[in-house]
Amino acid sequence: MKMLCYSLLLLFAGPLLAQSSVDSAQLLKDVRTLSADKFEGRKTGTRGSRLAQFYIIDRFKQIGITPYHNTYEYPFYFQEGNKKVMGTNLFGYIPGKSSDVIVISAHYDHLGIGKPNAAQDSIYNGADDNASGVGTILALAAYFKKNPPKYTLLFVAFDGEEEGLQGSRAFVQQPPVPLGTIRLNINMDMVSHNDKNELYVAGSTPYPQLKKFIDAAAAQSSIKLLAGHDVSGSGSENWTNQSDQGPFHAQKIPFLYFGVEDHPDYHQLTDEYDHINHRFYYQAVRTILEMTKQIDTELN
Repeated sequence: MKMLCYSLLLLFAGPLLAQSSVDSAQLLKDVRTLSADKFEGRKTGTRGSRLAQFYIIDRFKQIGITPYHNTYEYPFYFQEGNKKVMGTNLFGYIPGKSSDVIVISAHYDHLGIGKPNAAQDSIYNGADDNASGVGTILALAAYFKKNPPKYTLLFVAFDGEEEGLQGSRAFVQQPPVPLGTIRLNINMDMVSHNDKNELYVAGSTPYPQLKKFIDAAAAQSSIKLLAGHDVSGSGSENWTNQSDQGPFHAQKIPFLYFGVEDHPDYHQLTDEYDHINHRFYYQAVRTILEMTKQIDTELN
Protein backbone atom coordinates (compact mmCIF):
# COMPACT_ATOMS: atom_id res chain seq x y z
CA MET A 1 0.00 0.00 0.00
CA LYS A 2 2.88 2.39 0.80
CA MET A 3 4.43 1.64 -2.60
CA LEU A 4 1.12 2.30 -4.37
CA CYS A 5 0.66 5.64 -2.61
CA TYR A 6 4.22 6.65 -3.41
CA SER A 7 3.73 5.73 -7.07
CA LEU A 8 0.57 7.77 -7.25
CA LEU A 9 2.35 10.77 -5.77
CA LEU A 10 5.14 10.49 -8.31
CA LEU A 11 2.85 9.99 -11.26
CA PHE A 12 -0.09 12.23 -10.58
CA ALA A 13 0.79 14.83 -7.96
CA GLY A 14 0.29 18.56 -8.24
CA PRO A 15 -1.93 20.57 -10.58
CA LEU A 16 -2.40 17.66 -13.01
CA LEU A 17 -4.27 15.65 -10.40
CA ALA A 18 -6.40 18.62 -9.37
CA GLN A 19 -7.39 19.38 -12.95
CA SER A 20 -7.78 15.83 -14.22
CA SER A 21 -11.10 14.47 -15.41
CA VAL A 22 -9.97 10.93 -14.49
CA ASP A 23 -9.73 9.80 -10.87
CA SER A 24 -6.35 8.04 -10.97
CA ALA A 25 -6.73 6.41 -7.55
CA GLN A 26 -10.11 4.90 -8.42
CA LEU A 27 -8.89 3.86 -11.86
CA LEU A 28 -5.98 1.89 -10.42
CA LYS A 29 -8.13 0.50 -7.61
CA ASP A 30 -10.58 -0.94 -10.16
CA VAL A 31 -7.79 -2.71 -12.06
CA ARG A 32 -6.02 -3.89 -8.92
CA THR A 33 -9.27 -5.28 -7.51
CA LEU A 34 -10.47 -7.07 -10.64
CA SER A 35 -7.04 -8.65 -11.19
CA ALA A 36 -6.72 -9.90 -7.62
CA ASP A 37 -6.43 -13.62 -6.86
CA LYS A 38 -9.86 -13.49 -5.21
CA PHE A 39 -11.47 -13.33 -8.67
CA GLU A 40 -9.74 -16.52 -9.83
CA GLY A 41 -9.05 -15.26 -13.35
CA ARG A 42 -12.69 -14.32 -14.09
CA LYS A 43 -13.33 -17.24 -16.45
CA THR A 44 -16.88 -17.26 -17.83
CA GLY A 45 -19.27 -19.36 -15.78
CA THR A 46 -17.08 -19.62 -12.67
CA ARG A 47 -17.29 -18.39 -9.10
CA GLY A 48 -14.56 -15.84 -9.83
CA SER A 49 -16.59 -14.47 -12.72
CA ARG A 50 -19.58 -14.03 -10.45
CA LEU A 51 -17.48 -12.15 -7.90
CA ALA A 52 -16.27 -9.86 -10.70
CA GLN A 53 -19.88 -9.25 -11.72
CA PHE A 54 -20.76 -8.19 -8.17
CA TYR A 55 -17.87 -5.72 -8.15
CA ILE A 56 -18.73 -4.20 -11.54
CA ILE A 57 -22.42 -3.92 -10.66
CA ASP A 58 -21.54 -2.16 -7.40
CA ARG A 59 -19.38 0.30 -9.37
CA PHE A 60 -22.21 0.89 -11.87
CA LYS A 61 -24.47 1.73 -8.93
CA GLN A 62 -21.89 4.01 -7.30
CA ILE A 63 -21.43 5.93 -10.54
CA GLY A 64 -25.16 6.14 -11.20
CA ILE A 65 -25.40 4.25 -14.49
CA THR A 66 -29.08 3.59 -15.26
CA PRO A 67 -30.08 -0.07 -15.78
CA TYR A 68 -32.43 -1.25 -18.51
CA HIS A 69 -35.54 -2.99 -17.12
CA ASN A 70 -34.21 -2.60 -13.54
CA THR A 71 -31.23 -4.91 -14.05
CA TYR A 72 -27.63 -4.67 -15.18
CA GLU A 73 -27.37 -8.43 -15.77
CA TYR A 74 -28.10 -10.05 -19.13
CA PRO A 75 -27.33 -13.78 -19.30
CA PHE A 76 -26.65 -15.69 -22.51
CA TYR A 77 -25.67 -19.28 -23.29
CA PHE A 78 -23.16 -20.97 -25.56
CA GLN A 79 -21.78 -24.45 -26.14
CA GLU A 80 -18.28 -25.36 -25.01
CA GLY A 81 -17.76 -28.89 -26.22
CA ASN A 82 -20.53 -30.95 -24.65
CA LYS A 83 -21.15 -28.37 -21.95
CA LYS A 84 -23.63 -25.48 -22.05
CA VAL A 85 -22.12 -22.40 -20.42
CA MET A 86 -23.93 -19.35 -19.13
CA GLY A 87 -22.25 -15.99 -19.56
CA THR A 88 -23.48 -12.66 -18.27
CA ASN A 89 -23.14 -9.30 -19.96
CA LEU A 90 -23.41 -6.27 -17.67
CA PHE A 91 -24.65 -2.96 -18.98
CA GLY A 92 -26.57 0.24 -18.39
CA TYR A 93 -26.69 3.72 -19.81
CA ILE A 94 -26.31 7.44 -19.23
CA PRO A 95 -29.08 9.25 -21.14
CA GLY A 96 -28.14 11.96 -23.61
CA LYS A 97 -30.00 14.66 -25.44
CA SER A 98 -30.29 12.26 -28.37
CA SER A 99 -31.78 8.77 -28.31
CA ASP A 100 -29.02 7.68 -30.70
CA VAL A 101 -26.45 5.57 -28.89
CA ILE A 102 -22.69 5.19 -28.58
CA VAL A 103 -21.72 1.83 -27.04
CA ILE A 104 -18.61 2.01 -24.82
CA SER A 105 -17.37 -1.47 -24.04
CA ALA A 106 -14.72 -3.79 -22.62
CA HIS A 107 -14.76 -7.47 -21.69
CA TYR A 108 -14.28 -8.48 -18.07
CA ASP A 109 -13.69 -12.21 -18.47
CA HIS A 110 -10.25 -13.83 -18.65
CA LEU A 111 -8.67 -17.31 -18.63
CA GLY A 112 -9.34 -18.53 -15.10
CA ILE A 113 -7.00 -20.93 -13.33
CA GLY A 114 -4.22 -22.83 -15.11
CA LYS A 115 -1.42 -25.15 -14.11
CA PRO A 116 0.97 -23.77 -11.49
CA ASN A 117 4.69 -23.63 -12.06
CA ALA A 118 7.66 -23.06 -9.78
CA ALA A 119 7.71 -19.30 -10.29
CA GLN A 120 4.04 -18.27 -10.24
CA ASP A 121 0.70 -19.29 -8.83
CA SER A 122 -1.91 -20.78 -11.16
CA ILE A 123 -4.25 -17.78 -11.56
CA TYR A 124 -4.44 -15.87 -14.82
CA ASN A 125 -5.17 -12.50 -13.24
CA GLY A 126 -5.62 -10.62 -16.53
CA ALA A 127 -4.70 -7.14 -15.31
CA ASP A 128 -4.08 -5.76 -18.79
CA ASP A 129 -6.42 -8.29 -20.43
CA ASN A 130 -8.85 -6.91 -19.63
CA ALA A 131 -9.28 -5.41 -16.18
CA SER A 132 -7.68 -2.35 -17.78
CA GLY A 133 -10.52 -2.03 -20.28
CA VAL A 134 -13.15 -2.32 -17.56
CA GLY A 135 -11.37 0.33 -15.51
CA THR A 136 -11.52 2.57 -18.56
CA ILE A 137 -15.26 2.26 -19.14
CA LEU A 138 -15.86 2.95 -15.45
CA ALA A 139 -13.70 6.09 -15.62
CA LEU A 140 -15.54 7.31 -18.72
CA ALA A 141 -18.91 6.61 -17.12
CA ALA A 142 -17.93 8.57 -14.01
CA TYR A 143 -17.00 11.57 -16.18
CA PHE A 144 -20.17 11.54 -18.29
CA LYS A 145 -22.41 11.06 -15.28
CA LYS A 146 -21.15 14.44 -14.07
CA ASN A 147 -21.06 15.93 -17.58
CA PRO A 148 -24.24 14.83 -19.43
CA PRO A 149 -23.52 13.70 -23.00
CA LYS A 150 -25.14 14.60 -26.29
CA TYR A 151 -25.58 10.97 -27.31
CA THR A 152 -26.99 8.30 -25.03
CA LEU A 153 -23.96 6.34 -23.81
CA LEU A 154 -24.40 2.61 -23.23
CA PHE A 155 -21.65 1.13 -21.04
CA VAL A 156 -21.11 -2.60 -21.52
CA ALA A 157 -18.87 -5.08 -19.69
CA PHE A 158 -18.90 -8.13 -21.96
CA ASP A 159 -18.49 -11.71 -20.80
CA GLY A 160 -17.19 -14.57 -22.93
CA GLU A 161 -14.75 -12.62 -25.11
CA GLU A 162 -12.04 -15.20 -24.49
CA GLU A 163 -14.50 -17.90 -25.59
CA GLY A 164 -14.93 -16.44 -29.07
CA LEU A 165 -16.61 -13.04 -28.57
CA GLN A 166 -19.66 -14.77 -27.15
CA GLY A 167 -20.92 -11.81 -25.12
CA SER A 168 -20.73 -9.25 -27.90
CA ARG A 169 -22.32 -11.69 -30.34
CA ALA A 170 -25.20 -12.17 -27.91
CA PHE A 171 -25.50 -8.41 -27.44
CA VAL A 172 -25.93 -7.60 -31.13
CA GLN A 173 -28.40 -10.48 -31.49
CA GLN A 174 -30.57 -9.11 -28.68
CA PRO A 175 -29.64 -5.46 -28.16
CA PRO A 176 -31.43 -3.29 -25.59
CA VAL A 177 -31.93 -0.60 -28.26
CA PRO A 178 -32.55 -0.96 -32.02
CA LEU A 179 -29.26 -1.63 -33.82
CA GLY A 180 -30.09 1.20 -36.19
CA THR A 181 -29.78 3.71 -33.34
CA ILE A 182 -26.22 2.61 -32.45
CA ARG A 183 -23.91 5.10 -34.13
CA LEU A 184 -20.55 3.80 -32.89
CA ASN A 185 -18.84 1.21 -30.72
CA ILE A 186 -15.82 2.34 -28.70
CA ASN A 187 -14.11 -0.80 -27.39
CA MET A 188 -11.10 -1.19 -25.08
CA ASP A 189 -9.09 -4.39 -24.79
CA MET A 190 -5.61 -4.20 -23.21
CA VAL A 191 -4.79 -0.52 -22.73
CA SER A 192 -2.39 -0.48 -19.75
CA HIS A 193 0.85 -2.26 -20.68
CA ASN A 194 3.23 -0.88 -23.28
CA ASP A 195 6.89 -0.01 -22.75
CA LYS A 196 7.05 2.15 -25.90
CA ASN A 197 4.29 4.54 -24.76
CA GLU A 198 2.18 3.42 -27.76
CA LEU A 199 -1.57 2.93 -27.89
CA TYR A 200 -3.18 1.79 -31.12
CA VAL A 201 -6.66 2.65 -32.29
CA ALA A 202 -8.20 0.59 -35.06
CA GLY A 203 -11.26 1.46 -37.11
CA SER A 204 -10.37 4.44 -39.28
CA THR A 205 -9.48 2.35 -42.35
CA PRO A 206 -12.95 0.81 -42.75
CA TYR A 207 -14.56 3.99 -41.37
CA PRO A 208 -12.40 6.90 -42.61
CA GLN A 209 -14.85 9.48 -41.25
CA LEU A 210 -13.42 8.67 -37.80
CA LYS A 211 -9.81 9.52 -38.67
CA LYS A 212 -10.23 13.21 -37.77
CA PHE A 213 -11.00 12.26 -34.17
CA ILE A 214 -7.84 10.14 -33.94
CA ASP A 215 -5.69 12.90 -35.41
CA ALA A 216 -7.08 15.51 -33.02
CA ALA A 217 -6.58 13.30 -29.97
CA ALA A 218 -3.07 12.27 -31.06
CA ALA A 219 -2.03 15.91 -31.40
CA GLN A 220 -2.95 16.59 -27.76
CA SER A 221 -1.97 13.30 -26.13
CA SER A 222 1.13 12.69 -24.01
CA ILE A 223 1.26 9.13 -25.34
CA LYS A 224 1.78 7.95 -28.92
CA LEU A 225 -1.70 7.36 -30.29
CA LEU A 226 -1.35 5.42 -33.53
CA ALA A 227 -4.02 4.52 -36.08
CA GLY A 228 -3.64 1.03 -37.51
CA HIS A 229 -4.16 -2.72 -37.29
CA ASP A 230 -7.37 -2.51 -39.33
CA VAL A 231 -6.33 -3.20 -42.94
CA SER A 232 -8.21 -5.99 -44.69
CA GLY A 233 -5.97 -8.81 -45.89
CA SER A 234 -3.23 -8.23 -43.29
CA GLY A 235 -3.93 -11.47 -41.43
CA SER A 236 -3.32 -11.47 -37.69
CA GLU A 237 -2.19 -7.84 -37.90
CA ASN A 238 -5.81 -6.89 -38.59
CA TRP A 239 -7.50 -6.57 -35.21
CA THR A 240 -10.98 -5.83 -36.59
CA ASN A 241 -12.46 -9.17 -35.52
CA GLN A 242 -10.10 -9.97 -32.65
CA SER A 243 -12.14 -8.35 -29.90
CA ASP A 244 -15.70 -7.32 -29.14
CA GLN A 245 -15.91 -4.65 -31.83
CA GLY A 246 -16.05 -7.48 -34.39
CA PRO A 247 -19.78 -8.28 -34.07
CA PHE A 248 -20.59 -4.56 -34.32
CA HIS A 249 -18.53 -4.28 -37.51
CA ALA A 250 -20.36 -7.32 -38.89
CA GLN A 251 -23.57 -5.32 -38.46
CA LYS A 252 -21.96 -2.36 -40.30
CA ILE A 253 -21.76 -0.34 -37.08
CA PRO A 254 -18.58 1.81 -37.07
CA PHE A 255 -16.06 1.13 -34.32
CA LEU A 256 -12.91 2.43 -32.67
CA TYR A 257 -10.86 -0.20 -30.89
CA PHE A 258 -8.14 0.85 -28.45
CA GLY A 259 -5.41 -1.63 -27.55
CA VAL A 260 -1.70 -2.25 -27.21
CA GLU A 261 0.35 -4.70 -29.21
CA ASP A 262 1.03 -8.08 -27.58
CA HIS A 263 3.58 -8.08 -24.77
CA PRO A 264 5.37 -10.91 -22.92
CA ASP A 265 2.61 -11.10 -20.28
CA TYR A 266 -0.22 -11.52 -22.81
CA HIS A 267 -2.27 -14.60 -21.85
CA GLN A 268 0.39 -15.54 -19.29
CA LEU A 269 0.25 -16.00 -15.52
CA THR A 270 2.39 -12.87 -15.30
CA ASP A 271 -0.36 -10.50 -16.50
CA GLU A 272 -0.65 -9.01 -13.03
CA TYR A 273 -1.33 -5.57 -11.62
CA ASP A 274 2.33 -4.94 -10.77
CA HIS A 275 3.29 -5.43 -14.43
CA ILE A 276 1.09 -2.78 -16.00
CA ASN A 277 2.56 0.66 -16.77
CA HIS A 278 0.66 2.86 -14.35
CA ARG A 279 1.58 6.22 -15.87
CA PHE A 280 0.98 4.99 -19.42
CA TYR A 281 -2.40 3.57 -18.42
CA TYR A 282 -3.55 6.77 -16.78
CA GLN A 283 -2.53 8.83 -19.80
CA ALA A 284 -4.12 6.30 -22.18
CA VAL A 285 -7.45 6.59 -20.34
CA ARG A 286 -7.25 10.39 -20.42
CA THR A 287 -6.61 10.22 -24.18
CA ILE A 288 -9.55 7.87 -24.74
CA LEU A 289 -11.78 10.12 -22.67
CA GLU A 290 -10.78 13.25 -24.59
CA MET A 291 -11.48 11.55 -27.90
CA THR A 292 -14.82 10.26 -26.64
CA LYS A 293 -15.78 13.78 -25.53
CA GLN A 294 -14.99 15.12 -28.99
CA ILE A 295 -16.88 12.32 -30.70
CA ASP A 296 -19.91 12.90 -28.50
CA THR A 297 -19.87 16.58 -29.45
CA GLU A 298 -19.01 16.36 -33.14
CA LEU A 299 -20.14 12.98 -34.52
CA ASN A 300 -22.69 13.54 -37.26
